[in-house]
Amino acid sequence: MSWLRALKETARSGLTVERPRLEPAIAARGALGLALVVGFSLALFGPTVAASSAFGAFQAAIATFQRSWRPRPTLALASGASLAVSTFLGYVTGAGSHPYLFLALLILWTFLSGLAWAAGPTAGIIASSNVAIMLVTVTLPTSVATAAGHAAMIFAGGVVQAALVVLLPVRRWGAQRDALADALAAEADYARRLRHDPVAPFDPVPLMTARSAAAVTPRQARNRPAELHGARGFAERIRPVLASLADPAVGVPEEGPQRDRVRELLAAAGAVLDAAAHAIRHGEPVTLPPPAVAVLRTPDTGAILSGPPRRAALRLSALLGDVVETAEPRTETSSDEARTRPTMVRLGPIVLAKMRAELRPDSPILRHAVRVSAVTAAGYLLGTALPFGHGYWAPMASVMVMRPDFTQTYARSVARFGGTLVGVALATAVVRTAHPGTYLSAALAVLCAFGMYLLMRTGYAVSQVCVAAYVVFLLGMDGAGLTQTVRERVLLTLLGGLLAMLSYAVYPAWETPRLRGRLADWLAASGRYAAAVAAR
Repeated sequence: MSWLRALKETARSGLTVERPRLEPAIAARGALGLALVVGFSLALFGPTVAASSAFGAFQAAIATFQRSWRPRPTLALASGASLAVSTFLGYVTGAGSHPYLFLALLILWTFLSGLAWAAGPTAGIIASSNVAIMLVTVTLPTSVATAAGHAAMIFAGGVVQAALVVLLPVRRWGAQRDALADALAAEADYARRLRHDPVAPFDPVPLMTARSAAAVTPRQARNRPAELHGARGFAERIRPVLASLADPAVGVPEEGPQRDRVRELLAAAGAVLDAAAHAIRHGEPVTLPPPAVAVLRTPDTGAILSGPPRRAALRLSALLGDVVETAEPRTETSSDEARTRPTMVRLGPIVLAKMRAELRPDSPILRHAVRVSAVTAAGYLLGTALPFGHGYWAPMASVMVMRPDFTQTYARSVARFGGTLVGVALATAVVRTAHPGTYLSAALAVLCAFGMYLLMRTGYAVSQVCVAAYVVFLLGMDGAGLTQTVRERVLLTLLGGLLAMLSYAVYPAWETPRLRGRLADWLAASGRYAAAVAAR
């Protein structure tokens, strides 16, 4: 594939609108928390403080949407606290009076946010968002005392979102349920493919994701639903049984009555696994299709199959029975044999160790940290020097789109520019024609936030339309930013995206040079796994 075609395909992927399952209840909960924070702040402190608290609540709600097995309230609190600290330190270092001192803090903070990707995408996204929002919120306070007040209100926004997650739970353990259900559904699809291809390959990613979801904190282990405990282990043991049952090398000929019986068993296994996956995903009782149950219970299997295939069929029926029994929702909880995930407090030293391990010349995370800090500093200086005002749009665009790999950055740059162009144009047109007051601007900002929460998983470009409009309405509550035109905001966003793209030309991060290293890592990991299997 040529470079031009690769860039074209990547840009198209960034503008693609996906259609996953929407979660309006979770989006409404996030918007409710934002509305409570904005309304309370407006009534008591005014629009400037309300803007700060709104950014805290907005970012905390986004943190709860990230793909993480950590408790959602913990993510909201961590996001609010880190953003509050960032904003306070940013103002104290002199964002307005001492720009170069603030620039030094911005470089350090952005560099650390780049290293945060070593702890996983959730930590990286939260850290990057904190830097982007800090660039806006540091312009709101007027003194150290008010900066402390703004930081407190930002943290309060995170507290409100965390409290709503506890008080208004939506799909408890939803991420873990989805991961386990996806693993069982992958097993079901594998069983059906084996009917037509006895040596069909199996994608292990769903099982790996379910294994990650099974690691819980000690508090989670005490409250984990019983149907989420044990089914993953059965799914991992079912896969080799399915493969051995279908493989002609085990003893079942490729055609004949024995192969027909194997196909019936595989179809029945797929139906049972699908039923168990549906039950776990929705927390409902398992409803087994009668034909599948009849196939698994018929005594003809013992008469038709013999030897290893017969033993595999019996083992498959026993494992499927265990899966169905485990998938049934029950009131009691299970905490034994839980793979323990460290708490947030104990996670700190682990994250620092991972970040320290990335401080080596060949680390893609270190290259990303250097790249994003340099681009953010350049965007901040250029945005300040240009006569547009509110130059934070340029570095904010850069830090939000940059990722450790080139493909995601390029796709997100194209999507962010397109989404910002539409969102800023619509919001600015509304502000300049309707002249909404303080409370109407706040209501429009909350509405845009709800749209972002609802559509954030349908594509980056769509969500950026809502984010850009949200920032315009929020800063318009007290007249801030109303003098800036659509052209100026779009040009600064385009400048930030171009700086991000240029950085990959100056300091590349192409995936191809890392292919040999990744292949070597995969072979080494496969060897360690084979040795562990042989030892056990």
